[in-house]
Amino acid sequence: MRLKHFNIDPGAQIFLACSDTARLRILQLILTNGEMCITDLETILEFTQAKTSRHLIYLKNSGILTSRKYNQWVFYQVKDEVLDIIRQMLQFLQRDPVLQKDQQTFNTLYSNRELTLNKLNLKPRSAPL
Repeated sequence: MRLKHFNIDPGAQIFLACSDTARLRILQLILTNGEMCITDLETILEFTQAKTSRHLIYLKNSGILTSRKYNQWVFYQVKDEVLDIIRQMLQFLQRDPVLQKDQQTFNTLYSNRELTLNKLNLKPRSAPL
């Protein structure tokens, strides 16, 4: 079920969550690649585990992300309910050089089989913008 309209409080919560550069970078990677593991995000973004975890928890508590556990890994995805609004917001930023570099790093690491997705023989889910 996707939200077509929502009240001001959940809307404000989503916009506040997206007011941080690190969270926008995380969201762009997750949106583009379908789902991401925290260790992959740390590697691509060159963040510490604590910083990555803090931002993922914030996004999850804001109602933007959901997660699934696979063995010892946790994979994060954008919730279906907010997928449209997140996609529309990030569409305006898709030409940003930092976001493009992040995706380029993902593609390189994925092709070199250095990401958890490859170690587990999983394929990124396509989530076109």
